[in-house]
Amino acid sequence: MKTVPNNPILKTSVLTPRQEDSYLEKTYSTAAFLALAHDLGREFEKRASQLDQNDQFVDQNYAVLKKHSIFTALIPTQFGGLGQSHSDVANFLRILAQYCGSTALALSMHQHLVGVNVWKSHHGKGGEAVLQRVAKEQIILVSTGARDWLDSNGEVRKVKGGYIVNVYKAFASQSIVGDVFITSTPYQDPEKGPVVLHFPVPASADGVTIKDSWYTMGMRSTGSHGVVFNDVFVPESAVGLVRPQGQPHMVYNLVLTVAMPLIMAVYTGIAEAAAQKALNTAKARKQSATYLPQLIGEMNNLLVNARVLFQDMLRLCNDFNFTPSFEGAHGTLSRKVMVTKSVIGTVEKAMEIVGGQGFFRSYGMEKLFRDIQASHYHPLPEREQQQFTGCYLLKEASSI
Repeated sequence: MKTVPNNPILKTSVLTPRQEDSYLEKTYSTAAFLALAHDLGREFEKRASQLDQNDQFVDQNYAVLKKHSIFTALIPTQFGGLGQSHSDVANFLRILAQYCGSTALALSMHQHLVGVNVWKSHHGKGGEAVLQRVAKEQIILVSTGARDWLDSNGEVRKVKGGYIVNVYKAFASQSIVGDVFITSTPYQDPEKGPVVLHFPVPASADGVTIKDSWYTMGMRSTGSHGVVFNDVFVPESAVGLVRPQGQPHMVYNLVLTVAMPLIMAVYTGIAEAAAQKALNTAKARKQSATYLPQLIGEMNNLLVNARVLFQDMLRLCNDFNFTPSFEGAHGTLSRKVMVTKSVIGTVEKAMEIVGGQGFFRSYGMEKLFRDIQASHYHPLPEREQQQFTGCYLLKEASSI
């Protein structure tokens, strides 16, 4: 993997992804696992503000997570992982986000790709090789972002033994330390017509370059740089899925049901941190507006709504004990949008409660406000979700 020249941010990483020493071989009870999230979070919080202000990736935090084998958390113990449940890992991310949202969000992107393979293994669909490799080598899996939706993007030409891929993928969180990119591109198949190919690409492959592009309002430390694939060769044997372009496919019913609870756990945690900060500030005031209790009540209602919907997303996944369905995927997407509205509303109300104090960087609320805005952009944004689900209900569903 190459990086763009003269790039101080991309040169800050101290992590060696394939390093195998100092890893702890242990399992955790649920209580101990979630307690670890608080312990690590308190450490990560100390450097979160500086990393945010300098647009730096959370490389030191990733090194700590590796020492505790957190990248193997979802992997069953028989394959060398920690064997934590989907719901436990979601709550680990939720807690971690209360201290450092960027670390939690970047980590969720790896975990949801692992989670898809855990589901496959549980249901006799393969996935064991990926799980064993992640557990043994502590490799980091990278999703190449929302451009991998139904149409995908990029150019592909067929050559002997495989394909040559040219494409730019945006929003590839943790790309700076990733080992394998999980991506897709459209292809005009001479027999099947327009299809989308899904395949992994090693970060070390010739033609893979990280573009220094992640300068954003919030979530600045996720390292979600763009990835350039320039004449990258993909062996035909590496293509794991070929699907019709632009059409809903069963693979998304699996991925969405597993991924979105993990991702939205992060934003629920950020909203919890903002609400607690606002409540603590309000309690410490000697004088306050007469309508302060009402504001706190409004904030609490929004947070309760977010928590309930987040828990219901976990229920749909049911710790991998579910059958992928269009109904389940649309249910997950609807809940994702409603969680987004609730967590953003919670943080906005928290800002209102603390008043002008919240405008100062030193107080910390404005960072939570910036980070929570990123919840809009995960699949699917509100208008796209409403259109997508509305079309499904009109064509397929017999009832709501």
